[in-house]
Amino acid sequence: MKKFAALLLALVVSNPALARDEFKVAWSIYAGWMPWGFMADEGIIDKWADKYDIKIEIVQINDYIESINQYTFGDFDACVMTNMDALTIPAASGVDSTALIVGSFSNGNDGIVLKGADSLDAIKGQNINMVELSVSHYLLARGLETVGMTERDVRVVNTSDADLVAVASNPSVTAVATWNPLLNEILSLPDTYSVFDSSMIPGEIIDLLVANTETIEAYPAFAKALTGAWYETMSMMVDGAATAETARTAMATAAGTDLEGYNAQLAVTEMFYNPADAIAFMSGPSSLETMQRVAEFSFEHALLGDGAPSAEFIGIEAPAGVYGDPNNIKLRFNPTFTQMAVDGEL
Repeated sequence: MKKFAALLLALVVSNPALARDEFKVAWSIYAGWMPWGFMADEGIIDKWADKYDIKIEIVQINDYIESINQYTFGDFDACVMTNMDALTIPAASGVDSTALIVGSFSNGNDGIVLKGADSLDAIKGQNINMVELSVSHYLLARGLETVGMTERDVRVVNTSDADLVAVASNPSVTAVATWNPLLNEILSLPDTYSVFDSSMIPGEIIDLLVANTETIEAYPAFAKALTGAWYETMSMMVDGAATAETARTAMATAAGTDLEGYNAQLAVTEMFYNPADAIAFMSGPSSLETMQRVAEFSFEHALLGDGAPSAEFIGIEAPAGVYGDPNNIKLRFNPTFTQMAVDGEL
């Protein structure tokens, strides 16, 4: 299969008539990813695509995990996802993927909620509803470590993110882990308490736009257009920009909240509005250390693919080096196009 894909790619490169000029990107509702819907609605992505004589369709998918599955199956050329999900779904499935844009990290936007108790210690013996084996599961494991517990002390109930708010409203449900905007909706219910959130593990839940590596290598114009559109949108919503209120209000409406609510979500999201900040974060040693921790969690939960012998089975490449098997690199943090944004070369 790989030989066939390589042959097809060689044919496309050698024969311009076979070259693609249309691409698809999937996104789902989350504070740090609302700019993708905004840039589609406002024509920003079209402007950048036109610059490179291509077309890019931005598609909203209501089920987050399903969007990643569709990317993994090849239905999309790029998709928003967290660092852990990038490793455990496409990379673990053998799809060589690149973190094209490191947009933010969760700094309180993911959390664990209990009813009737304001301390994580009280979770012992409870059922906890969440998207199993997602970053919420990782957050749970990290939280339990802080109170001397393990996952054996709770029972995880797998629940789609599309159903979590409705499920949390049930009096029999006493513990939930999720992300915003769902998190804030659940915390608005009576007698609910945030007992652990991602601000306690800053920089570990990273919000990415992940693209198929072969696609962006064959069609760098696609990567350039996405990166250019992203940072133009960042410049419109950054604090102090004349367009910030208008842009954020549009994103808030699309997220089902108001400007105040969306600003509250952004307050617990460490957005990299400046591409230089994204490169500094991506290039530091802590990012690779985080990916090692994520890989170890993923291996313990059998998420690295059938037959993975260790947490180092999948190679993860970043500016600081490689964690895992250098001969099986399937997840790459590549600052090339972000650096072009810094240098004004897009």
